[in-house]
Amino acid sequence: MIVDCAVYRHGHRTEGPEDLSDALDEARAAGGFVWIGLYEPSEREFDLVTREFGLHPLAVEDALKAHQRPKLEVYDDSLFMVLKPVVYEPESDTVSAGEVMVFIGDCFVVTVRHGQGSPLAAVRHRLEEEPEMLDKGPTTVLYAIADATVDHYLEVATELQNDLEELEAEVFQPERGTSRHTASRIYTFKRQVLEFRRATGPLAVPLTRLAGPGPLGGSVPFVHDKARPFFRDVSDHLARVNESVEALDRLVSDVLSAHLAQMSVRQNDDMRKISAWAAMAAVPTMIAGIYGMNFDHMPELHWLWSYPAVILAMGALEVLLYRLFKRRGWL
Repeated sequence: MIVDCAVYRHGHRTEGPEDLSDALDEARAAGGFVWIGLYEPSEREFDLVTREFGLHPLAVEDALKAHQRPKLEVYDDSLFMVLKPVVYEPESDTVSAGEVMVFIGDCFVVTVRHGQGSPLAAVRHRLEEEPEMLDKGPTTVLYAIADATVDHYLEVATELQNDLEELEAEVFQPERGTSRHTASRIYTFKRQVLEFRRATGPLAVPLTRLAGPGPLGGSVPFVHDKARPFFRDVSDHLARVNESVEALDRLVSDVLSAHLAQMSVRQNDDMRKISAWAAMAAVPTMIAGIYGMNFDHMPELHWLWSYPAVILAMGALEVLLYRLFKRRGWL
């Protein structure tokens, strides 16, 4: 559905006409642009926008189906960009990603939002408080959305770093590191990092293209040349985010390896203790087993002190084995 529609003249908002064609004509006549915001539109609802603004059918298909990777595509009459805003939910320590599709033309902006992780309302409000910036045209809207999305990435990266520190503390605490739920928590955290990485990693190339000349940069239509330094700034922030994500991914892998190593060491310790106790139990069992055989002719069988002597020998051997295993750290 259409959640907002406005025409901006010289950076100031005027409510757009109900007819989208009239809104577009009004924006062109006034030298401004029209900004239409949609939230999870149906195919029928989006048909009207597609016809009025001449959006490319491939981009329209992506905007309707969602589940796209961040990307930038150039068509004859518009520029199409996909971003994935990310939301961190502190109650469940999980990361969820939404999607924002942005169509930029000569005098229009169409934004399509999927999911809850979207900065659009705050972006529109902030831009309307800065008319001199909004007066620069549709490029400003694209920059503001990208900037808000990437800035929120930095906040999510900080939250994930705090969660990782808690996991590290849990793994290296003797009384908690052996919990059977620890490995599950580490794996779940790694899944959150992967979800975050899917949103931030692919966005680097589109921002590099928008930033201007370079190995991956170039001339992108509908983007004002004076806006390129701003996109370079967003690209620098994204590079910091991607470095943080890479570090998180490496660290959580190291934490998982450390946890598994600790579990292996503790299992070896347990096996040594079990083996030591089994060896101690084997000595009296062996002696009792020998004397339990009903032979008539056995050494000291009819000796008066044979029973206490055997018990004493068993006790002495047990003490000797216990001290030996204790000295070697098996007990």
